Amino acid sequence: MNNRENQLAAFNRLLDIMDELREKCPWDKKQTLESLRHLTIEETYELGDAILDNDLPEIKKELGDLLLHIVFYSKIGSETNDFDIADVANSICDKLIDRHPHIYGDVVVEDEEEVKRNWEKLKLKEGRKSVLEGVPKSLPALVKASRIQDKVKGVGFDWEESHQVWDKVQEELNELQVEVESGNQDKMEAEFGDVLFSMINYARFLKINPEDALERTNKKFMKRFMYLESKAGELGKNLSDMSLSEMDVFWEEAKKL
Repeated sequence: MNNRENQLAAFNRLLDIMDELREKCPWDKKQTLESLRHLTIEETYELGDAILDNDLPEIKKELGDLLLHIVFYSKIGSETNDFDIADVANSICDKLIDRHPHIYGDVVVEDEEEVKRNWEKLKLKEGRKSVLEGVPKSLPALVKASRIQDKVKGVGFDWEESHQVWDKVQEELNELQVEVESGNQDKMEAEFGDVLFSMINYARFLKINPEDALERTNKKFMKRFMYLESKAGELGKNLSDMSLSEMDVFWEEAKKL
């Protein structure tokens, strides 16, 4: 078989297995759209971890887990005659064709940014009242801020130069400092949020994904701290019994590693 035939055969195998599990497995039989939701979110984060680690075997595994969830939801939908896997696939195919008139129509675009602008305009033509309707309410705040900024940029609401965004960061930092000195907790929180929002905006201008950048820093910090814990253990000490200067010696070692 050629490669496409192999792919279709593998997908057909997954559909057959899903049918059998839904019919015969006590756990699979009782699952609902709602009961699978938190598991899907967990699998998505696991895929994200694998991507950041550039662990290709793990990426393949996690993609398989997510594909199973898509097939599982579609199987449940077919049982109530609401939708099946063909409806799901055709739905995204139709959307891709409609959203790419520069490929499947006579629209001409010059670059990626024009594609994004056309994408948002097409969404509004489809009946959305706001470009922000496509931002999921349950997204983590940092990711949501990034998506909000991407969305409004698509309709031209954006800074022109990166130095303007950096000036805004400085302005927000100054406003935060004023509220810190005043001691008003609510205003400090509001200004801190403004600082974060402006930093995320600046990251976009630097072509940095803020979520990925922060997660890489999280991983880096955890690795160094665990090294510190390991070294303290080798000395028979608890971190709580060590001075900051003692811990800093191992922290600097970890940074070099």
